[in-house]
Amino acid sequence: MPDSAKQSHLPITISLCMIVKNEEATIERCLRSVEQIVDEIIIVDTGSTDKTKELVRQFTEKIFDFEWIDDFAAARNYAFSKATQEYILWLDADDVILDQDCQKLLELKATLSREFEVLTMLYYLSFDTDGNVLYQIRRERLVKREKNYQWIGAVHEFLAAKGSQLDTEIAVAHKPVKHDSDRNLKIYERRQLQGEEFSPRDLYYYANELREHNLYNRAIEYYQKSLATKQGALEDNIAACASLADCFYELHDGENELKYIYQSFQYSTPRSDFCCRLGFHHLNNNQIKQAIFWYTLATQLKTANSSWGLVNNQCATWLPYLQLCVCYSRLGDYQLAYEHNEKAAKFIPDNPMIHHNRKLLQSKLNIEPSKE
Repeated sequence: MPDSAKQSHLPITISLCMIVKNEEATIERCLRSVEQIVDEIIIVDTGSTDKTKELVRQFTEKIFDFEWIDDFAAARNYAFSKATQEYILWLDADDVILDQDCQKLLELKATLSREFEVLTMLYYLSFDTDGNVLYQIRRERLVKREKNYQWIGAVHEFLAAKGSQLDTEIAVAHKPVKHDSDRNLKIYERRQLQGEEFSPRDLYYYANELREHNLYNRAIEYYQKSLATKQGALEDNIAACASLADCFYELHDGENELKYIYQSFQYSTPRSDFCCRLGFHHLNNNQIKQAIFWYTLATQLKTANSSWGLVNNQCATWLPYLQLCVCYSRLGDYQLAYEHNEKAAKFIPDNPMIHHNRKLLQSKLNIEPSKE
């Protein structure tokens, strides 16, 4: 049997590559979640002064120092350069692979065809108090080492990985316990002072940092600059419209809020989160019929897990039903309000809002309360 045929029947091998700095609060949890899956752990430390390295040595001796130069891509590329296995998996220190996804990843490792060069996974960005995923995106997560894919971008870097691709349903969960809120903003401002010309992507992510610091007018300026280039990525343009709407909402400028919600439709067909934005706007203005139209449309739109954009799972599941309950209640149609509350309950059965609405509407409709 040829060597290539023998290899195709063997599990792939994986190097985990990470960059870290002062991650003692999360690094052990991260590495423990993945240690049985990977064949090699590469840790690049960019200047830790806490117990990060000490904790990492429980899992690997392959710890490399890298002088921090305000460039995340440079650090990640250095980590990738140290890998020796067939494929490279990357994580951040506050990421974790949950048990059910560990099993999926082990199965993938045992069966993956080596023809695939890029594997994408879901990235769960946040969770509600019941553990339901609130927001998710999709990222390139596992790549073939021999392709020498490179990271690009000093901040909010991305992996420029093009090749034979497999989109998986395996997820990585983001579970932060702290956040260095000023770090990225300061990097952008230093780059700006140095006279660097920002790409459309940089303009968009700089605007994100400004918005997160409640600098809404400056954020608006840079979102608009990003859109004006007409060269931004599709999902960045759509997200910029959402963020512009958020900024104008905070500034009590409803006209411009609506403008950018509708502008998102230039880039893609309506999505559930934008429909919910419009429903919320009309509900706040007591335009109930218009609110019902948009919330109903939100319930009819399907969000595929293959989406590369930010997915708001609330707007794609229970939220529009719950808001329709409010709308129909205001119109005095308590039967339809009750029905929509029960539809929302299929997604969040234990939510206090569901129980409150149910009790109130059962009294309005003279329905005997359930004994359950």
